[in-house]
Amino acid sequence: MTEQDGHKPKDVSAALQRLSKAVGSLESSVERRMHADRSLNGLQEDLQRLSEDRSRLANDLDKTEARASRLEGANKDVSRRLVSAMETIRSVLDTHEG
Repeated sequence: MTEQDGHKPKDVSAALQRLSKAVGSLESSVERRMHADRSLNGLQEDLQRLSEDRSRLANDLDKTEARASRLEGANKDVSRRLVSAMETIRSVLDTHEG
């Protein structure tokens, strides 16, 4: 190479090496950023799925609690009726024994 416009061939070669290194660093940064963006998108999708699962589970829990409450009410009603039936039977037996 010959000297042109006051630049030495070594200066151009060094500048090309620095440019190549800078481009390599930029490419690495872009790759890291793309990977981070993919990771963030994956996390956001996971968060959305977890939120949907939480909503579904909360709805299922509400339904289960309502059913448990109905069953508890039915249990109390049956218990009350059994006590009443037993008292009636005792009364009948006491009447017929005496």
